[in-house]
Amino acid sequence: MRARNFLEWPFFEPDHRELAEHLDAWAESHIAHRAHAEDRASVDGACRVLVRELGLAGWTRYSAPGAAQGAVLSISREHPPTISRTQPSNSREHPSAVAQFDVRALTLIRETLAWYDGLADFAFAMQGLGSGAISLAGSAELQGRYLPRVAAGQAIAAFALSEPQAGSDVAAIQCSARLDGDSYVLDGEKTWISNGGIADFYCVFARTSPQEFRPDGSVTARGISAFVVDADTPGFDIKSRIDVIAPHPLATLSFSLCRVPVTHRLGAEGEGFKLAMRTLDIFRTSVAGAALGFAQRALDESLKHALSRPMFGKTLADLQLTQAALADMATEIDAARLQTYRAAWLRDRGGLVTKEVAMAKMAATESAQRAIDHAVQLFGGRGVVHGEIPERLYRDIRALRIYEGATEVQKLIIARELLNEARNK
Repeated sequence: MRARNFLEWPFFEPDHRELAEHLDAWAESHIAHRAHAEDRASVDGACRVLVRELGLAGWTRYSAPGAAQGAVLSISREHPPTISRTQPSNSREHPSAVAQFDVRALTLIRETLAWYDGLADFAFAMQGLGSGAISLAGSAELQGRYLPRVAAGQAIAAFALSEPQAGSDVAAIQCSARLDGDSYVLDGEKTWISNGGIADFYCVFARTSPQEFRPDGSVTARGISAFVVDADTPGFDIKSRIDVIAPHPLATLSFSLCRVPVTHRLGAEGEGFKLAMRTLDIFRTSVAGAALGFAQRALDESLKHALSRPMFGKTLADLQLTQAALADMATEIDAARLQTYRAAWLRDRGGLVTKEVAMAKMAATESAQRAIDHAVQLFGGRGVVHGEIPERLYRDIRALRIYEGATEVQKLIIARELLNEARNK
């Protein structure tokens, strides 16, 4: 049984607890016992199926709060969640198109899905990250065109920010967007794009004015704008696919005289960097939630294994070094969970929580890596056998320490915020 007592913490409201209970029941019946082949075609197909299933069940509606203005998500144990126009008891009200994301709900959903299936967590997360800029800054027409399909699992979204020479240094992007009449013409590349190759549309960040340099040679964040680009737009192409240790759809994108209507711009021209950071600020906390799900699964599997594995006439659990490892795992997971849901709670209250989000993301992903490494060690030879749960978790967790801001970037953010606070005292 997964750990559930943390839901009694004061960070949560009754409807969060209800959400977690129903999602757990849904996940147990729909994805708990599903295995995924790891060749590219199978992974692509599995992601498409998961997006549809998450949409049909109503979970991806939390990723696109502008999808159903004034609608309500009601959940029953026997039936998938459905949208109702009247508010039943014990239900969660969907925010309107002003993009009032419930970060605690997003984080709880990711923790639960990650415990069961890393690919299901990926499918859910990318529906939110990939469409988040539309929820935050899209026109009413763009929100109406894309968000309902995202929420229903009928359209797959992608977030296209990174480039070959601009990963952590987002301001250094070079992909350009030149205004030409009633269109922008995009040229350049994007890489490490999740859902690349299967997405129906991409939220793309490109330069609408030349780079400006500071005296130290770094690039300012000015002059970046955001656009929605449909996958079938002429001049857009999947340049190459990328295979990683925990398989999921990933690609390098190419834009060559790719013409996008002015109406597909997200927000004002030149405001793209701020929009990208706002989007990441919302979903970065949920990365910590996914890490908690992976770490908790590692601890749960380790406890079961330690109690059943014979060792020197006793069980593995009787050895003090085993007990020390389990204690370290549990303590770090608990501390990271406290930081994660504190950050989500503060974010939902509308506070400026850049430092707390960075702390949560760093603490949860780094401690999860250590917990999973303990699990691999406790399982011994089985721990490195392809397909065993600890081995799968070992591959699943590694990317979380890099994407949406590597650990090193989180440290810089935390230090910057601390120093700013000290200067302003």
